[in-house]
Amino acid sequence: MKIHTIIFLLVATMHLQAQNQISGASFLDRTEFKIGYYGNIAWDNGLTIGTEYVWKEYINIKERKRGQKIITHQFLFNGNLGYSTNFSTQTDNGLSTYYGLIWRRTNPKGKQYNVELNPLGYYRSFLPETYEVKGDRVSKVSLPGRGYYAPSIAVGIGKLRKGKKRSGWYLNLQLTLRTNYNAGTLPVLSLHYGHRFNFKRKR
Repeated sequence: MKIHTIIFLLVATMHLQAQNQISGASFLDRTEFKIGYYGNIAWDNGLTIGTEYVWKEYINIKERKRGQKIITHQFLFNGNLGYSTNFSTQTDNGLSTYYGLIWRRTNPKGKQYNVELNPLGYYRSFLPETYEVKGDRVSKVSLPGRGYYAPSIAVGIGKLRKGKKRSGWYLNLQLTLRTNYNAGTLPVLSLHYGHRFNFKRKR
């Protein structure tokens, strides 16, 4: 009984230490930057950049015969900005941005699973050269196109490279809903693949 109590207290102490590590970390230590491809490969392709900020981190330590198994759960604030186009026709140009929350699970081998919810999203389309007729006059439209509220959800996998500046890669499948699209909602599926980077201070 005493041994079990000691083990429990030891695990609880390590868990608290892990929480204290993240709560005492600086802003830069908590932040990672990412860059990657996004689109549907067939006709809509682009580049996205973004940041992730660790809000909460929980570490579960399980005792196994082969040693400890450490599972990390994180909640991260997420922000992205991207631009995509159809390179063959130079149409379907759009600027997108979204913000939300990521839940991520990392196993002892660095394999990651994540779910992403982005309630704050915006998509701005840019049309080719467009003209409008007003009375007897024809004039060129400045920045033709329109904006849409575009929330999204995503699921994906990745790999952590611990202690590296290029700290990992990710592959997500994202569903975006462009609202008020021709009086309806347009669902858009896209792939996101890229790498994360950090500039943490060396200790």
